[in-house]
Amino acid sequence: MGLAQPLSRSVRLNGFATCLRLEAVYWNILERIAALNQCSVNALLSHVDRQVHLRYGGVKNFSGLVRVICVVHLLGAYASS
Repeated sequence: MGLAQPLSRSVRLNGFATCLRLEAVYWNILERIAALNQCSVNALLSHVDRQVHLRYGGVKNFSGLVRVICVVHLLGAYASS
């Protein structure tokens, strides 16, 4: 049940400080994705934020988008196994 525990973390998205609330399991996945890309979780999230603003003008639910990115990452890892 610990992985389902929501955690709030302060993050900087392209220079702007904000708070992002995600379940612990998603923070763990983000840390793995960041490590694979040799960057910090903040840098990873800033990249996602920048890309979504450039391509779509933003997103209403950034936390939801991050959860989808985590699931898609896991599905890709599962498919390549």
